[in-house]
Amino acid sequence: MKASILGLCLLLMGTQASFAQTASTNSSATAPTRAQQEIIDLSRQKWQWMADKNVDKLAVLFDDKSKFVHMSGTWKKDEELDIIKTGSIWYKNADVHDVAVELFDNTAIIWSRITLVAMVRGSEAKTEFTVTEVYKKQASDWKMLALTFSSVRDTHVIKH
Repeated sequence: MKASILGLCLLLMGTQASFAQTASTNSSATAPTRAQQEIIDLSRQKWQWMADKNVDKLAVLFDDKSKFVHMSGTWKKDEELDIIKTGSIWYKNADVHDVAVELFDNTAIIWSRITLVAMVRGSEAKTEFTVTEVYKKQASDWKMLALTFSSVRDTHVIKH
């Protein structure tokens, strides 16, 4: 009898652990797991590297096949790094208002609602976006596979 109950408990724990995890920085949500916080921190660090035009760090973070979707087009890693390096787009400051993270095995998706202040071809722009980033764990490091900017109103809310 004890063995049956123990077996049932282990089965339930294993089943629960196999489901995807979700988290957010919304105050009404539960605290993020360690893995989710790692993605949140990495995303915030990426915004700082973009502001600093630190293409060396970004080159390591971006997967070689990564894609970037902006309001004016879609391009690949080398083009994104060149845009950042030359200042064609200078991501001066990303004020992150809210994030939601979902983990699926070795893949993470993070949605961030931001106010972005950027210099775009010499003109400063302040725009509200929801940014979707997709990361994949490769060996011991996370690599960004995709980054997509979606223009939204400042009242836009991310569903958690």
